[in-house]
Amino acid sequence: MKSIYAIVLACFLAGMSQYSAQGQTKSKTAPQPAKLARPKLVVGIVVDQMRYDYLYRYYDKYKEGGLKRLMNEGFNCRNNHYHYALTVTAAGHSAVYTGSMPAINGIIGNEWYDNAAQKGVYCTDDNTVATVGSSNVTVGKMSPRNLLVSTVTDQLRIATNFRSKTIGVAIKDRASILPAGHAASGAYWFDSKTGNFVTSTYYMPALPKWVTDYNSLKKPAEYAGKGWSTLLPVDQYSQSSKDEVVWEGLITSNNKTTFPHELVGNAGDAFGPVTTSPWGNTLTKEMAIAAIKGENLGKGADTDFLAVSFSSPDRIGHMFGPNSVEQEDNYLKLDMEFAELFNFLDSWTGKGNYTVFLTADHGAMDVPAFWQEHKLPAGLLSATALTRSIVKAMNDAYGEADYIAAFENYQIYFNKAVLKEKKITVEDAYQLLRNTVLSADGIADIINLRDIGKAPLNTYQLELYKNNINAKRSGDLQLILQPGWFASSFGTGTDHGTPYNYDTHVPFLLYGWGVNKGETLKRTTIADIAPTIAALLHILPPSGNVGNPVEEALKK
Repeated sequence: MKSIYAIVLACFLAGMSQYSAQGQTKSKTAPQPAKLARPKLVVGIVVDQMRYDYLYRYYDKYKEGGLKRLMNEGFNCRNNHYHYALTVTAAGHSAVYTGSMPAINGIIGNEWYDNAAQKGVYCTDDNTVATVGSSNVTVGKMSPRNLLVSTVTDQLRIATNFRSKTIGVAIKDRASILPAGHAASGAYWFDSKTGNFVTSTYYMPALPKWVTDYNSLKKPAEYAGKGWSTLLPVDQYSQSSKDEVVWEGLITSNNKTTFPHELVGNAGDAFGPVTTSPWGNTLTKEMAIAAIKGENLGKGADTDFLAVSFSSPDRIGHMFGPNSVEQEDNYLKLDMEFAELFNFLDSWTGKGNYTVFLTADHGAMDVPAFWQEHKLPAGLLSATALTRSIVKAMNDAYGEADYIAAFENYQIYFNKAVLKEKKITVEDAYQLLRNTVLSADGIADIINLRDIGKAPLNTYQLELYKNNINAKRSGDLQLILQPGWFASSFGTGTDHGTPYNYDTHVPFLLYGWGVNKGETLKRTTIADIAPTIAALLHILPPSGNVGNPVEEALKK
């Protein structure tokens, strides 16, 4: 019997051994799960002060390969708007990359007043860090610490356990720092005093070699020496006013408003004039390509992200206005910079292996004098005169005191200690000032931000202003300007920062890996950009996100 049991047991063990061997063989030859498909590189482009109509206004003069490539081969959200009222640079860049709004992300403007500290705050101020890359000690005391939520670039870093690299590049500090996020691999901006791209100790103790190598080329000095001449003969700028008009500003005090423009700065701002010309876009493009090469972006196992902002269109717009030969020339040249950047990306990652999106941080109003010349309603608000009338009204009613702590973002910040001492509520002051403010030319309304639910405002604008209010950073009263008006003491150039269409309607173009070809006229908002990119990358949207992915733009 024992021998029979032994035979049976031997056969059973042999069968198990054979089954195990077959299983091992199958496991060796079985296909492994495919790695989740993602682009090698995402390039986010924000153009400072690019109205939506610039896509089509200059379309016939754009070259192939730049904006036309994005518009005709990518996806175009043609009815894309800002979802809050105070449309300025810092708030715009923050909203693009957080999918949020100032009420949540805390970036309510480029500056605001800190009631607790009783001082003004710049959006990226950080006195705990120091400049890296320049002897200019103030230019680098910057970080994203005032931004209260995460960015899509932060979420990418988290999702890949910080293997992905995220880099920000811009002329303006805020346009580099806020998009790159809190956990950025690096952020670099331009020091117009020295002509160097710099960073801060928030990111690193010393500049990488690729940055010092680029700085050593002294490109700003080279471009300053070339000046600014037009790409085409001046008489071919058919989408613009004539070259010499009274409402244009001067790049330098000893310059003229007509072409060609000299770009020689002064000791404290030696290269500022270069950034108020298309050469600023060239510097930005070159620095962006240097970053891709220097950091080897798009060459690793995980998706990398370059956030690049072109700041010079804003500086040109503020100086000359949207209808100027200068702005038309700028956009024709910027289009060529884009073509060069995209051609480089084709060769670097391979065409179809990267994703690009392009948008703007705000639009701009036409110069009021230009509108007035053509019998359209527009004008300039005298902030000085209005401030004097507000102070006088308070002093006349309650006795002389420092009632006003600050004016920022068309908001009045009251001195809370004085109001408390005199037993004046914000509502009391609001009711007192309402008639004074409404009597001023260019003012449409004034609302009490501390009791906005009772504001006598249309529902559309009320929502936009609500989206701007941050309880700790916003002012007490909000001035609402008439359409076509902004505050200025110069009478030249343009501005932005309102809830009107010329400021809110900006491009949103997607192109490349994972993107469908097409367009939509469905209303989208700036808050939809970050969740769209997050959906493309299969990562969590930013912490303060309120937007939704543009589904039709993405391949299934």
